[in-house]
Order: sequence, then C-alpha cells, then structure tokens
Amino acid sequence: MSNFDPASLPDLSGKVYLVTGGNAGIGCETVRFLALKNATVYIGCRAPAKGNAAIAAIKAQVPTAKLHLLILNHMDLSSVVSAAKELTTKEKQLHGLINNAGIMAVPFAKSRDGYESQWQTNYLAHALLTHHLLPLLLSTARASKPGDVRIVNVSSMGHNFAPKEGIDFADINQEKGSLWTRYGQSKLGNVLNAKELNRLYGPKGIKKDEGEIWSMALHPGNIYTDLNKNARFAGPLSGAVAKLLNAFGAYIPADKGAYTNVYCAASEKLSSQMSGQYFVPLGKLGKASKFANNAQLAEKLWAWTEKEFELKGLL
Repeated sequence: MSNFDPASLPDLSGKVYLVTGGNAGIGCETVRFLALKNATVYIGCRAPAKGNAAIAAIKAQVPTAKLHLLILNHMDLSSVVSAAKELTTKEKQLHGLINNAGIMAVPFAKSRDGYESQWQTNYLAHALLTHHLLPLLLSTARASKPGDVRIVNVSSMGHNFAPKEGIDFADINQEKGSLWTRYGQSKLGNVLNAKELNRLYGPKGIKKDEGEIWSMALHPGNIYTDLNKNARFAGPLSGAVAKLLNAFGAYIPADKGAYTNVYCAASEKLSSQMSGQYFVPLGKLGKASKFANNAQLAEKLWAWTEKEFELKGLL
C-alpha cells in the first residue's frame, strides 16, 4: 500500500479543478482535499440542493474553501455541453478534470439520448465533457509547466467485467448483456479514454505541441458510498448485503477512497512516465485488463465516440 497522504499535496493556490459527482462520496472528499490546499474547485452535480449542501458541509470544515457549483446531468448530454460552456465562460484556466461521477450495477434503462444509463453516465458523459473542456485544458497547459494539467478518469476493477469483445460496438447498450457487462464496458471505456488522451496529449503525445496533459485512470477501492448502497448486484437485497460487508470491514472509508483521485490529480510524486497508466489504492500503479491496454481498441473507441457525438450535433 502506498504511503501517500493528501497532506503531502503542494499548495494549489491559483489552480482550478472540476470534480464530477463532487457532492457525495469520494467525489466530495476529493473536493475537500483539494480545497484544503487552496484550489478553486467546481462541483459537478445535477441537483442544486445537494450541491449546495455539499459546499456548506465542506466550508464548515474548510472555511477558506473556494467552491462553486456546476449543474451537470450525465443522463442528458445537452446538459453536459452546457456545463462545459458555462465553465469556460467563468474560468480562463483549468488545471484538473476529475471524471468521478458514476453508477454501478443498476437495472437496465436508457437515457433520453438513447444510451444505456451506465454507458452514458460513467463513460459517454465524461468523454463529452472532456472533449468540450479540452481547449481550456490545452491553453492552460501551454501556459504551465509539464504535469500541471491533468485528466483523471475514475474507473473500477469492474472494468474486468466488460464483454468478451471489450467494447461491444455491435451491442453498445449491452441489451444482450448483463448488469455487470454493462458496468464493465462503461468502466473500460474510462480506462481506454485515458490511454488515448495520453497518446494524443501526454508527455510523448502526437499532439503534445498543442499542450501537454497527463491523463490517468484508476480504481478508487471498495468504498461504502451511495454507489454500493444503490447497486443491484444481489437483487433487492443488495443494500443489505453492502451494509453487512461494510460492517465486516470489506470497504475502505470514503476519505481514503479519494486518496488515489487526488494523488493522480495533483501530487508532485506522480511522474511523467505515469501518464496513461492505471492506478489502484492508495496511489499505486496497478495492472489493468488486456483490453484496457489495447491501443487499437482505445483509438477505435475514441473514433466511435466522436462520430456518435457528431451525429447527435453535440460537438
């Protein structure tokens, strides 16, 4: 286990971050750790009341926290575009995008955009948000030293549960799949997205001259948050199963669940060679699946995703 502690983060005064799902669980703890180091942090959240409650709770602990709410509904891709545009009008710099929001093992449902809910919430919405914030991230990178600008995709060890094809382009909503293949595919998408971002804009990226961005994917750990409480991995008894597992110490606390997030987002201990890698608790290099390390699959998913967004008029 890594000896990383968020207290070792450098002073982040003048730096700006966006944390999706920053109103609860490890997202909220991620916001708090960044705020403790004087960063300006935007909390991506779909419900204003929940977002404002999170801001009030963090400010009660960190009175100097510089926090802002950004309304962002992952189940409505037009909302994602609007949120990105709002942020770019409010800030001239963005040093970190932590794509943290997620759902796990929920019943099959489609969004208004026509995509399965886990695929859209966990992967597509974050890919779209990243696309629209890339110009701001790149301009910040050009005015900063290497490693100052980072994209962190929160994945899961569950990316190992992806379909046998890795990404099943023939059944992208996994209507023929299961609750777990749908979740696994969405989380694999996050790892592949970080890989491709690194190929394009990383320390050795083919588009590095546009700005150097370090991109990482991670498994935050098994944490007792709303993600587990609301999952349906054991049917109607899932909540009770999660509660029992928590009682037996199967989960790590939410604050420690955020350690790997903030390590990847802001630690000076993270080196350029670590960009494009997959991390596990607590801030350690981990081993991703064979599909997660497939560069051709990463490129194919990137191209498929851009085409989908273009067809829907979202670019």
